[in-house]
Amino acid sequence: MRTTSAPARVPRSYLFVPASRPERIGKAIAAGADAVIVDLEDAVAPDAKAEARERLHAPWRTLQAQADSAGVALLLRVNGAESVYFAEDLAFCRHQGVQAIVLPKADNGSLAALRAVLPDVPCHALLETAAGFADLPDVARAAGVTRLLFGSIDLMFDLDVGDDDLPLHYCRSALVLHSRAAGLPPPVDGVCTAIGDAQALAADTMRGRRFGFGAKLLIHPSQVDGVHAALAPSESEVAWARRVVDQAAAAQGAAIAVDGKMVDRPVLERAQRIVAAAAR
Repeated sequence: MRTTSAPARVPRSYLFVPASRPERIGKAIAAGADAVIVDLEDAVAPDAKAEARERLHAPWRTLQAQADSAGVALLLRVNGAESVYFAEDLAFCRHQGVQAIVLPKADNGSLAALRAVLPDVPCHALLETAAGFADLPDVARAAGVTRLLFGSIDLMFDLDVGDDDLPLHYCRSALVLHSRAAGLPPPVDGVCTAIGDAQALAADTMRGRRFGFGAKLLIHPSQVDGVHAALAPSESEVAWARRVVDQAAAAQGAAIAVDGKMVDRPVLERAQRIVAAAAR
């Protein structure tokens, strides 16, 4: 289990932007998301991969500086280790000093292939295959893995299931469980494809929050505010948490009950986390 503490500001939102459209990356950085993922994989057609990398060469360091200035994490999703594009993607990362990578179809084999070339670059592992979930305990604890991401759409295809909640619930719980066991931040939930449907986005995000996810992948800038709102504590949660924290402080270590329920150490710590989240 990791002993290092998590960053003070853990991203709640990761906005995808195609690597083939570098003119959009600056706009994505300014869109309000906590992190931006420049996508060389799904968002770029096979015959356009090389051109996309070439178009990123000149502006990448400027974009990284823009992201750093804005307090936005900038990541690059490379193509999978099984693809013919993987080696060139990693060469680009090494040449440009890419600070964080999203590794698709993450499993023990793909992580080993990444580390053989880039042993020190932090990696967000995207779990989206049965093989990846079979390796999940090892992936979560692998050196350099800083967060787990849920590739729900690709996983549905791999498992040949739908997502009417139940089929993927085991995988959601597994991601949360192994993130916690490995000392990682809460995992990042998959995308909501219903662009323009605020209710669907809120329901999808709140479902992830109930499972224990702490962030969400986004496919459009219009989803940023809705995701942040759905991940934030509700007014009633904040009011309860403040009552717990205030009454515990006044009791000076004595046992207390709030709203008719006993408050022990785990309850107090949960209340403190909610108050801290509301302050942020």
